[in-house]
Amino acid sequence: MEAALQERQDSIHRTGEAPFAMDCNKDSLAGAVSQRACVFCGSRVVLYPIADALHLVHGPIGCAVYTWDIRGALSSGPELHRLSFSTDMQETDVIFGGEKKLYNALVELIDRHAPKAAFVYSTCIVGIIGDDMQAVCRRVSEEKGIPVLPVQSEGFKGNKREGYKAACNAMRQLVGMGDISGISKYSLNILGDFNLAGEIWLIRDYFTRMGVEVVANITGDGRVGDIQRAHGAALNVVQCSGSTMDLARMMKEDYSIPSLRVSYFGVEDMAESLYAVAAFFKDEEMMRRTQELVKEELSLIMPEIMKYRQALAGKRAAIYVGGAFKAFSLVKAFRTIGMQVVMVGSQTGTPEDYAELAEITDPGTIIVDDSNPLELSAFLQEKEVDIFVGGVKERPIAYKLGVAFCDHNHERKEMLAGFAGMLNFAREVYSSVMSPVWRFVPRKAETVQEEIND
Repeated sequence: MEAALQERQDSIHRTGEAPFAMDCNKDSLAGAVSQRACVFCGSRVVLYPIADALHLVHGPIGCAVYTWDIRGALSSGPELHRLSFSTDMQETDVIFGGEKKLYNALVELIDRHAPKAAFVYSTCIVGIIGDDMQAVCRRVSEEKGIPVLPVQSEGFKGNKREGYKAACNAMRQLVGMGDISGISKYSLNILGDFNLAGEIWLIRDYFTRMGVEVVANITGDGRVGDIQRAHGAALNVVQCSGSTMDLARMMKEDYSIPSLRVSYFGVEDMAESLYAVAAFFKDEEMMRRTQELVKEELSLIMPEIMKYRQALAGKRAAIYVGGAFKAFSLVKAFRTIGMQVVMVGSQTGTPEDYAELAEITDPGTIIVDDSNPLELSAFLQEKEVDIFVGGVKERPIAYKLGVAFCDHNHERKEMLAGFAGMLNFAREVYSSVMSPVWRFVPRKAETVQEEIND
């Protein structure tokens, strides 16, 4: 593994070449070059899609640039989440404390925008100087009559997963505050989908067709009132297990609500998720409707997908995503279109996640945790990858190497979840991999030209 430093060897595994062992889920090192984000970033990922809440960053203005426009989240109604607010702490605030500034900012913003709740995010500097955010939030909450929730998300205190936990701790304070009368016994909460391109509306439609009521979206197209009554649902379905599984565990502890891990990416996992929900409710009519739904959706997409499969068979793909659970579905999705996954990694995977990836990937597949640009570049070249699936930070790596790229993270604008999303995925992969532009890449020119001529 010449691509990695000695200190990184234990975070890289090649399927079938040695007994499985993976060093992962560690705190990010200050100043280290990694594709992984900080605690503050993790908390914003989870909470920002709550559309009728106020989101205030208590810290320097630079932290507030991580806004809706960087991580898109569509709303069917209010769009307060699209505005980014900051207390804009200066040197004098660092010296004398920023509590007064935070109080004044909250009062002004709540009076102006009338949010249903307010989330206040702590940043590194707040953790250093010791502002009592909780006391300020309690005071404002009492004065304004809405939940004002501190999010303990100091960026230096861990890794992105710690940010997920901080967000779930904040939401835990909301759950249980609402009226749950009238909620069906066939009901659930959708956890871990952020509605980047309208996916949650599609998934809600699937559940409605099955006869299941969706109580709360947590957090894509989320509403404070729905989260407050989420404890009335019979089940939690968790899509991004890293980001919201902590909340599912909290709701199990507080309200005895069971949870299912699901995935909406790829035809196999999408169908399996719907069947798992129907099986949970043990209703024969619901299972019948689910079977009809899956059959109808597959009949619409599979003929076209098979056309793409013929052209893509044997091509090579690399995956590097935020959550490892998404990587499982992507490995299966690439197999559906005839492609081989030769590298897969994530920012926040656990040993259990990587062990499962080792089981479902082909011999020689590189599995990597919390990688960096140099490693990723070396792996893409070593495996002669045709397409790289990642997020905003991975895009330049692919393009600089002359490799096709598919954004499967927060910058994308096209739906990739659900049955329709699998067709979109196949279409995007096909147009990217088979683009004539690759004839101008020296290392691939001859091969691609031959395929175009054929």
